[in-house]
Amino acid sequence: MPYLNCKLSVEESADIAEQVAKILLKNTSEILGKKAEVTAINIEFVSPKYWFVGNTSNKESFFLDIKITEDTNTKEQKSEYINRVYKDMKNILGEIDPTSYIVIDDVRSDSWGYDGFTQEYRFKGV
Repeated sequence: MPYLNCKLSVEESADIAEQVAKILLKNTSEILGKKAEVTAINIEFVSPKYWFVGNTSNKESFFLDIKITEDTNTKEQKSEYINRVYKDMKNILGEIDPTSYIVIDDVRSDSWGYDGFTQEYRFKGV
């Protein structure tokens, strides 16, 4: 039940949004082993003129923040995920600024809810 929030610094496009959602879902399922049917993906577009790196704008880039339950993936899986997503995003978006970041947040199971219950509560089967 990961939550993915992806910001894209490219011109808004429904086609790009759909392509990005598909590759994020694919990689999150295949590499991190998360269930596709409970994976939430939010995609937002930011005009490149409002995307700054240092004092320079007009950067075509992206930022992905993914939240997963702590201790459910290895360092190797997370490294592979970051590498694959970056390459796939480059294939979709073209040349992107290297300051395109992917952050995987490992959220403690007692601080992460689904269907009104914490993950810890659900895992214990209470």
